[in-house]
Amino acid sequence: MNKNVLFTVHAAVIAALYVVLTLLANALGLSNYAIQVRFSEALTILPLFTPAAIPGLFIGCLLSNILTGCILWDVLFGSLATLIGACGTWLIGKYCKCGSVAGVPVSVVLATLPPILANVIIVPLVLAYAYHIEGTIPFFMLTVGIGEIISCGILGILLYQLLHKYENQIFRIS
Repeated sequence: MNKNVLFTVHAAVIAALYVVLTLLANALGLSNYAIQVRFSEALTILPLFTPAAIPGLFIGCLLSNILTGCILWDVLFGSLATLIGACGTWLIGKYCKCGSVAGVPVSVVLATLPPILANVIIVPLVLAYAYHIEGTIPFFMLTVGIGEIISCGILGILLYQLLHKYENQIFRIS
């Protein structure tokens, strides 16, 4: 199969998974507002397996934000935060070759930081200035950070551990 086609298929599947998981979290009241636990953010670990996750996550977040009724600034900047985080995760995976702690590679733990940090910096500004939600930016940073640590950190590492065994079957490009 053509590598470009397979890359596009991987990106599309990741985008679709992101949308479905966001809609599920939204239906449970978890994907928007100050504390956001988007199950889809666990997928931000996928750039460790394939660079196709970068456009997949960005497009998935963009579509999710549109479908869940976010305002334009949230659609743009929330999706940008996911893109920045995905690029950071991919870079850490490519260049960080560290040991492991408790059976988890240090690079995997470090790879969760870019999406967490991007969202902790960008989303509170959107909440304060675009949505005009009452509260302070440091408070929003704390609440968004808690949601991102749960989504990207805990769920992302669990997802990595599940997929790592099968990465050659799932993410091969040949």
